[in-house]
This record gives sequence, C-alpha cells and structure tokens, in this order.
Amino acid sequence: MDTTTQNTAAPPAPQPSEAEQKRAARGATRPGDRIFLGLSRGSGILVLVIMAAIAVFLTYRAVLAISKDEANFLTTFEWSPSGVPPQFGIAVLVFGTIVSSIIAMAIAVPIAVGIALFLTHYAPRRLSGPIAYVIDLLAAVPSIVYGLWGALVLVPHLYGLYGWLDDYLGWTGILAWNRDEPRSLFTVGILLAIMILPIITNVSREVFRQVPRMHEEAALALGATRWEVIRMAVLPFGRSGVISASMLGLGRALGETMAVAMVLSPIFDIKASLLNPGGGTFAQNIASKFNEATPMGRDALIASGLVLFVITLLVNGAARLIIARRKEYSGANA
Repeated sequence: MDTTTQNTAAPPAPQPSEAEQKRAARGATRPGDRIFLGLSRGSGILVLVIMAAIAVFLTYRAVLAISKDEANFLTTFEWSPSGVPPQFGIAVLVFGTIVSSIIAMAIAVPIAVGIALFLTHYAPRRLSGPIAYVIDLLAAVPSIVYGLWGALVLVPHLYGLYGWLDDYLGWTGILAWNRDEPRSLFTVGILLAIMILPIITNVSREVFRQVPRMHEEAALALGATRWEVIRMAVLPFGRSGVISASMLGLGRALGETMAVAMVLSPIFDIKASLLNPGGGTFAQNIASKFNEATPMGRDALIASGLVLFVITLLVNGAARLIIARRKEYSGANA
C-alpha cells in the first residue's frame, strides 16, 4: 500500500536553477524597462523642478516689490506702484477673481453635468455623437475669440437680463443695476462659464461612461426609475470625476486673461452690486498693465501673480483632499 501511494503521488515541482533565476531577474529589468523607468522618473522630477523654479522667481520678485510698498499689500484698494510713495494692493483683484470664478462655476457645473448625463444616459446614439463633437469644438476655440464674442455680442444683449434682475432682485443690493454698460463681474462670470463648460462636460461624460453596467442593471432590476439609477449608481460613482472636472474648469477660470480683459471695465474698487462695472482679476490686471509698467510696477504685478499662483495651488490641493476622501466611490471598489 505504501509503495502504491508513493508511485501515484505527484512529483515535486522542479526548482529553477541559479542561471534561470538570473535570466528572470534580467528580464524584469530589460533595457527598455530601465529606459522607460528613467524617463518617467526624470519627467516627474522635471515638473517639480520647474514648479519650484517658478515659485522661487515669483517669490524673489514679489519680495522686492512688497518691501518698497508703503501700504498694506493685502488690503489696499489702489494700484499705483509708480507713485510717490508706491502703493498697491490685491484686495480688489482677489475679490474680482474669486467672485467671477464662483459665478462661472455656479452656472457651468450644473449645466455641464446635465449635458454629460444626457449624452450618456438619455440621448440616442445618432444625436449624442454630433452634440459631443460640437462640445469638443467649443473647447478648442481660442480665448481671444471668446473675448471678441463677449465684447461684441454678449455685452449688448445683456441689458434685458440685467434689467430683469434689477427689477426683481435689485432689493438684495447684490443684483442692483445703475443702467451702466453691462461690463461687470457678472458678465465676466457668464463668459467664463461658457468657456469652461466644454472642459467640465467632456471629463464628466467620460467618467459617467465608466460606471459599471452591473450597477445600473441591478438598480433597474430592483424597480428603480432612470433618474433613481442616476442618483443612486451613476452620480456616486462619478462624484470624484466631476470634482476633478470642476477643478480643471476652475483653474482656467482663475487664470483667464484676454477674454476677461476685453469684457470687463476694470475699476479698482469693490462694488456691492455684481451688475455694476468695477473690480478686476489678477490675470486681467497683469495683461493690461504689464507693457506700460515700470520696473517697480512689473515687480508689483509679479507679486500679484504669486498670489494667483498660491490660490491655484490651494484650489488644486483642496480638490485632491476631497477626491481622497471619496475613494469609496471609485471604480476600483465596484
């Protein structure tokens, strides 16, 4: 019995020789793998070096300007770096940049998510393709073209909307209008919303397409309506992607230059109403004043650019934190 058992037992698997182990190790680090690893690592380090170089340059020039500023750089409502004494501050620019970006996001994000859901879950294939193509074309339009359209078409057609807002919501003070030309932060927000709409839509659409089909079919099998499927399966899964798309759009809104410069009537003051001309943004102020600025004025503009740089980093960092807290909605856990 013992002999039979020994004969029928499977022989042990042969162990690879030392030469075979060395060949396997060399195969894991083939020249192509080493080259790709080096290029990838070098690219990541290069990005960090460039970011650090930009930060050092902006900080150095900003310190030169701020050290000569006779006023408070953070709270001053004036921009005269060439004056005697020089006075300049970013209070108006911070307000204008943040307010116009918030208006743009409030308009663009719901519309973009709605378009993405329509294209992925409602529109027939023969209709979703052309609409997606048109949206892709909108993302490729240069900002100067948006600026020309905003100045020549959008602004003249906003009198009716501004009048309606003033008639029904003017009592709030925020939407009061003194009948000036509608070149205000609200107009800038509308234009920026149109500009960032394709970015948020395209990214959200691709995220919604990655929703596991089994999740949707399971919800339908339980008797859920199409909207309930979207609310319980699609939106939770794509929440991180929508946040990422929104941050991409916000990044463009914060740094948009020429379109804002062509639409906004900059006044270095903070107005209580968003419909009246006034305010300014970092990018618009730098673009409009850089050519005629003195060396001191350029350092002041670079100092304002440093603040915009920091704001952008903070926004991206906050987005990463939000996404990290929403890992339970990722497709990896599906």
